[in-house]
Amino acid sequence: MAVDPPVTPHPPDGHATEPLPVAEVARLGAAVLDRVGTVVVGMVEPLRLALATILSGGHVLFDDVPGLGKTLAARSIASAVGLDFRRLQCTPDLLPSDITGSFVYVPAVADFEFRPGPVFTGLFLADEINRTSPKTQSALLEAMAEGQVSVEGRSFPLPRPFHVVATANPIESEGTYALPEAQLDRFMVRLRVGYPDAAGESSVLQARVRRRHEVATVEPVTDAATLLAMQAGVEAVDVDPDIVDYCVALAAATRRHRSVEVGASPRGSQGLLLVARALAVLDARSYVIPDDVKRAAVPVLAHRLTLTVQAWTTGVQPEDVVREVVNGVAGPPAVGRPAATDAGVAAEPAR
Repeated sequence: MAVDPPVTPHPPDGHATEPLPVAEVARLGAAVLDRVGTVVVGMVEPLRLALATILSGGHVLFDDVPGLGKTLAARSIASAVGLDFRRLQCTPDLLPSDITGSFVYVPAVADFEFRPGPVFTGLFLADEINRTSPKTQSALLEAMAEGQVSVEGRSFPLPRPFHVVATANPIESEGTYALPEAQLDRFMVRLRVGYPDAAGESSVLQARVRRRHEVATVEPVTDAATLLAMQAGVEAVDVDPDIVDYCVALAAATRRHRSVEVGASPRGSQGLLLVARALAVLDARSYVIPDDVKRAAVPVLAHRLTLTVQAWTTGVQPEDVVREVVNGVAGPPAVGRPAATDAGVAAEPAR
């Protein structure tokens, strides 16, 4: 008899996870970032954006040169939020079934049994995702969009929460496959880490000497149930119509830009709104301001743009296009905000 893989059950219909207050989500988020920051140095803003993406229910792509701690960052975040973690090293010979799992014939029961793949976890790290073929990359599309995988006509739900964190190396071309636009679009953000400054790099070396071993570990701050409650707390935050219109205007401006052949889709404007809302909550605010949207704009929108041939050949970067759009699109008018209702959350004027 075929056996379904064990998964964390979804909350029953009508019994949604109870949301945490904004102040508590901010406190736990700060604790997670502090804990991760003990082993990951020089990534303050990328880590904050990665956590905001996870609180928004999205997936993260770290796209930068080797040796900057991308894999360590993903593993540390998974440990700090208390999610089960599995890592898959992507290679050119990897098959879709190596990710999703497959049916295997079991002679003892004279039937096929489903053996779940590594994607059945809380946080799935696809390391160097651009080293595997587009066919294998596409095995993640359904998992990232719908929280399930389909194998031989049967659908299997994934645990909740479920997130994909992938790393990619942009400087190598031999033995790599560029991620198709549809695959890139499934990632809510693409983050560039960058080299640390001299002080940060010294901290990395000193921390390695103090550990006296290679592997750095992070103790959990929350667990999967608490993370779901934090995500529900973020979902409970309303957004002003002016902020919604601002996100739409930014996405629309990318479609009209002279250097862009295909601009950001409505999924891009939605991701911009969701990440901005999570950033506001991490700042202990129950409302979104334009600066939250601006902070999220490049990570959310840049990887969704397809540049024209002329722009590509002249060295124009999608990040430059998004920055130009942010500088050119007028933000919402500054208005006063009523006092925040969440305990410990101070009111701020929108700007």
